[in-house]
Amino acid sequence: MRKIVLSALFAFAITPSAQAAEAWGIEHEKLVEFSARVVDVACTLKNDCPPDCGGGKRLLGLVTDDGKLRAAAKASTDFAGAVRDLLPFCGKTIQVDGLLIENPAITFVMVQRLRENSTQEWRKAEAFQRDWEALNGKSDEWYRKDPLANRVIAEDGV
Repeated sequence: MRKIVLSALFAFAITPSAQAAEAWGIEHEKLVEFSARVVDVACTLKNDCPPDCGGGKRLLGLVTDDGKLRAAAKASTDFAGAVRDLLPFCGKTIQVDGLLIENPAITFVMVQRLRENSTQEWRKAEAFQRDWEALNGKSDEWYRKDPLANRVIAEDGV
């Protein structure tokens, strides 16, 4: 019996799904893991297609195997999108782990982890935070100290 319990614990510890997406308690959320092609949303919907999925200045989305377009609206960093994580995969199919928010008003994906294929380790969707900290230093509340956001607020108000 002890051997069975230890084997089960060991199997759980090395199973990739043991580190699956984290629920955030948002109404209508579903933990999801799926394959999808990374696309420029405006290109997909309006055929307005600049090179390289807009070079990081456009909303990116995920087209699932069944043809559904899902906006990738958020990554793991508070108040930051998933563009920096997804941009290197523009036009490629990847695996995504995160939250699907699906309600009558809006449907989108909060990307928490991604990888190119099942032979790779999952990596957290935190490129925005890494890049921001490289430019501005570490901050628990980056959004309160962001120079661009503060300049816009100073010019236009909250």
